[in-house]
Order: sequence, then structure tokens, then C-alpha cells
Amino acid sequence: MTLEEDLRSETLKWLRRIEKLRIRGKSEFVDNINAYIHDTDYFLRKNDLIRAFECIVWAWAWLEIGRNLGYLEVEDESV
Repeated sequence: MTLEEDLRSETLKWLRRIEKLRIRGKSEFVDNINAYIHDTDYFLRKNDLIRAFECIVWAWAWLEIGRNLGYLEVEDESV
């Protein structure tokens, strides 16, 4: 697997995981998570894999910080 293929695969893996979650709570956190998810899609379509990966990392960071602070409730809809 090339570095490009690996980066695309990792980005898609984390994007699919976060899209299966039901995220509720403080709107600023939910809005930022959704914006970064949208940006991930955008940069994937543009084949800008570094920015796409950065966006999905930020989406997960907002989710984890929001959850740790008690601002978010997260349920896995795939279960």
C-alpha cells in the first residue's frame, strides 16, 4: 500500500466511525464536529489527503474533549 492509499484508508476509517455515532449536547461542540466532518469529505473529494486527515483528527478531538468535559453524550448507532 502506498503512503497516499494508507492516508486515504485511515481517514476514511475514522470518518466512517464518527459518522456512526449519535452525538448530542452543547451545540458549539456538535456544530464544530459536524463542520470538521463536512470538511473531511470536501478535502477527500479534492484529493487533499493531508487536510482531510487533519479535519477528521480535529473532529475526533472536539468529540473527546466535549465528552470529557461532560458537554456531549455519544452513542454508537452501529450497535
